[in-house]
Amino acid sequence: MTLTTIGFDADDTLWHNERFFRLTQRRFHDLLADHAETAHLEERLLAAERRNVGSYGFGVKGFTLSMIETAIEVSEGRVPASVIGEILAAGREMLAHPIEILPHARPVVEALADRYRLVLVTKGDLLDQERKLAQSGLGDLFDAVEIVSDKRAATYRTVFARHGNGADQALMVGNSLKSDVLPMIEAGGWGVHVPHEMTWALEQATAPTGHPRFAELPDLGHLPELVERIAVSSEG
Repeated sequence: MTLTTIGFDADDTLWHNERFFRLTQRRFHDLLADHAETAHLEERLLAAERRNVGSYGFGVKGFTLSMIETAIEVSEGRVPASVIGEILAAGREMLAHPIEILPHARPVVEALADRYRLVLVTKGDLLDQERKLAQSGLGDLFDAVEIVSDKRAATYRTVFARHGNGADQALMVGNSLKSDVLPMIEAGGWGVHVPHEMTWALEQATAPTGHPRFAELPDLGHLPELVERIAVSSEG
C-alpha cells in the first residue's frame, strides 16, 4: 500500500513535555514530605492518575486533580489549604511553561510536508495543546490537527479516514508505544517509535519487535530516511 499520510504525536515527540511533569512532581514531594515518603507518594499518585484518567482525561488538569486527591489521601484529610493552593499554583505554571522544540523536529516536519499529508494527533487538554502548537511555530506545516481524548485503533482509523486514504496508507510516529505505535499497527498502519528520555509510566508497553509495520528510531532525524524506504518498498 502506498504511504500517503504521516501522523505526528506532539508531546515529547515534537517538543518537551514530561520534564515539566517531573519537576512539578518533585515540588509535590516537597510539599507532602511531612505526610508520606517519596516512594509511597509516587505510588499513590500514579494509582490516582491511573484511576482518574478515564474521568479527567490526559494532561495538566487531570494531573493537578490527581495530586490534590493524593494529598488528601496520604494526609488522611489533614493537608493544609495552603498546600492545596501550592498544588493549584504548580498546575497553573505547567499550563504556562514555554515550549522547547526537540532536536530535528522542525527540519523533519518541513521536509515531509512537501511530499506527504501531515496530521498532528495528540491527546491532552484542548486549550493547552492549542497553546503549545501555536508557540511551536509548526502549526502551519500540518494539513490537519486532531486533539483526541485517547488514542486507540478506532481513533486512528477515524482520523486517517478523515484526513487521508485510511490508516493502512498512513504512518504514526511518537514516543509512546502504548498510544502512538501499538494502536496504529492494530489499525493497519505503520507505527514508528522514537523513544524519549522521559516517558510516563502509563504510556509504557512492550515493543512489537518483528512486526513488518513497526520501526524504532534513535531520533526524529532518521524519519525521512525510513519514510523513503517504506515508499520505495511500497512501489516495488
